[in-house]
Amino acid sequence: MNLLQILGSALWSGDNLINFEGLVGMLVRFAITMVFSSTIIGWLYYSRSKRKDWCFCFTMIAVTVFLLIYLLGHEKLQIELALGLFAIFGIVRYRTEAIAIREMSYLFMIIGVAVINGLATAVSLVELLATNIIFIAVAWLMERSNLIGDTHCKLITYDKINMITPDKHDEMMADLKARTGLDIVKFEIGAINFLKDVCFVKVYYKTEDGAVNTIDGIRKAKQFTEE
Repeated sequence: MNLLQILGSALWSGDNLINFEGLVGMLVRFAITMVFSSTIIGWLYYSRSKRKDWCFCFTMIAVTVFLLIYLLGHEKLQIELALGLFAIFGIVRYRTEAIAIREMSYLFMIIGVAVINGLATAVSLVELLATNIIFIAVAWLMERSNLIGDTHCKLITYDKINMITPDKHDEMMADLKARTGLDIVKFEIGAINFLKDVCFVKVYYKTEDGAVNTIDGIRKAKQFTEE
């Protein structure tokens, strides 16, 4: 029996080869997922980080998770399995690079959008749109508003160890500002090595354009040498 005979037999017997209602429903929800995921990735994340590699990662994870959740959901997918998949993706770590806190937060949010849009088939589209808008609104509020300030931090190996005493705080602050050119608002002194006359200093600074420096996520010197 050839392919045409199989299709003709299926159509004649009344089998549902094409579920137009289900197809339209999937495409609508997929479009919603991609619109809001792209907004989060492009408008909120990329505009500050300029990391195309993470944009590719977030986009493919959104597509994969949505299709996986949506299609398996029609096979009576148990909520425990869905949450288990959500947790697995949420704690994933790539071999080449540990995920920074900011990227992990966006990854978690993108997975959340895909899971909700793919699994919440019992709610109306208005409720679904409202849920996605809440994601965007909260992310924008935390990224672009002055609610939590716009301060970044950087780890510095400092060589003037004679300046680390509390009575020379102002002199050390002036020296750090002059040598780094950063608008430093605060600094903290970490590990001190008297044998090499160096110490680790974490400085907190503000930027004019609000851009995120991805290497600021490095907190240990050995992490920099491993990159």
